[in-house]
Amino acid sequence: MSSSDRDQEAIEVADEKSISHFEYAPAVLDVASRDAPPHLAKLWRKLDLLVLPIISIIYFLFSLDRYSIGNARVAGMQNALHITDEQYSIALTAQLLPQMLVQIPSNHMLIVVGPRIVMPSMILCGGVVCALQGFMTNFAGLVTCRFFMGFFQGGLLPGVSLYLASFYPRRKLQLRIAIMHSALACASAFSGLLSAAIIHMDGIANKPGWAWIFLLEGLFIVVIALLAFFLLPDSPTTALSFKDSEKALIADALQEDGILVQGAARGRFWTEFRLIFTQPHIILLVLVDMFYDSTLSSLGTFLPSIVTSLGYEDSVAQLMTVPPFAVSGVLAILTALVADRYAVRGMTMIILGTMATIGFALFLGKSAFLSYDNGVRYGSLFLIVPGVFCIGPPLGAWIANNTAPLVRRATALALASTIRNIGSILSMWLFGSISAPPRYTSASITLLVFQVGTVVCVAGALVHVWRENKRKARRRIEWRASQGMTGEPPREVPVRNESIWFEYVM
Repeated sequence: MSSSDRDQEAIEVADEKSISHFEYAPAVLDVASRDAPPHLAKLWRKLDLLVLPIISIIYFLFSLDRYSIGNARVAGMQNALHITDEQYSIALTAQLLPQMLVQIPSNHMLIVVGPRIVMPSMILCGGVVCALQGFMTNFAGLVTCRFFMGFFQGGLLPGVSLYLASFYPRRKLQLRIAIMHSALACASAFSGLLSAAIIHMDGIANKPGWAWIFLLEGLFIVVIALLAFFLLPDSPTTALSFKDSEKALIADALQEDGILVQGAARGRFWTEFRLIFTQPHIILLVLVDMFYDSTLSSLGTFLPSIVTSLGYEDSVAQLMTVPPFAVSGVLAILTALVADRYAVRGMTMIILGTMATIGFALFLGKSAFLSYDNGVRYGSLFLIVPGVFCIGPPLGAWIANNTAPLVRRATALALASTIRNIGSILSMWLFGSISAPPRYTSASITLLVFQVGTVVCVAGALVHVWRENKRKARRRIEWRASQGMTGEPPREVPVRNESIWFEYVM
């Protein structure tokens, strides 16, 4: 038997304790618009109330640290630790290296052990390390803390994306990811407000204000992580708050969409990992993920410094970072509603990428050929931040929607998250080390190019999946004609995204 034949036999295993559930094709995975029956819509809302609050809070606390380090820097951490801009960038890079290494193994641990144990454990350990940052006294302490933050929390983002992709049909996924990502916007806004308030605790217990940012944040994370051990269900079919009849309805709906299908054998990791690199749309979207996170990390970590360079100072600068992220959270929900309703992930991303491109062009204008005050440059952040931020939900949903079986989906999401950290590493050096304030010209030009790259890559992926859907439609007609059938395919056809029975989401 050839390697190709063996690859075609790789399918997934059911594990009642985890989200790894099972792929056979019951029908063509059609993404045409259809409304859920009222009783099923009620169950999705009930599932939302069970899953989304705890997931959003966990993601909020995970994201809070990402922005708190920038606020702590503005509040005097860098001077207190006697570190240079270069050392600050080194410390942030130290977090990203272990983060890259753990993401793929972590996603597969979710499948084997179950998310109810793995995700709270990661956030709990990260919370302890976060609190320890309040006791740092030098550069070595900062590097050590950031390293272990990356190690313990690195698998959280791809894990949460995989978790939600295993709970909802493909046409309902982006809205749920957007709700989760709006927690990121809240973290961005709240971190500025919280930091502005906590700074006034300076001197309490002989701790500077910036240290209290980490101490209180770490305490919040530990408390929520402990609650998550009891509140987070492993899968829709194991949620204690659902009746058996409700679980059956949800399972049937997910089975119809190719998310849950009973009985199957386990997919092989190395087979699915290798096959990812034969998928042009996944390669392009992984590259988009790098562009996206490089920009988002730059904005998240350095936005207080960017606003400071526009003439605002200290707590005022932190407060001025709030409005762009608040707009981002609202826009993410609105775009997700449209994208889920009409299955237009790619076009949504093209519009958002264009919006961010215009914003960066305006931000650069004063240093290039236009003349206007810093108020206009601050206004450009209302194009840049929402344009970049809102790409995250359709990007995560598009990767999850268009990869199957589960083992490949888990690997693709983790691989994208791993590669995005290359962009994060670049972002750590763009502002301050490579590109100096107040204009940050080199950094802004780099990120402008990344937005153009995002639009080009998304357009390429969109053309590819459109052509594939057309090809598969022709193949289905040919197959049915050869079999003398007009109905649905046999149940033994596996749901894999190469299959002619798998229709890509556009």
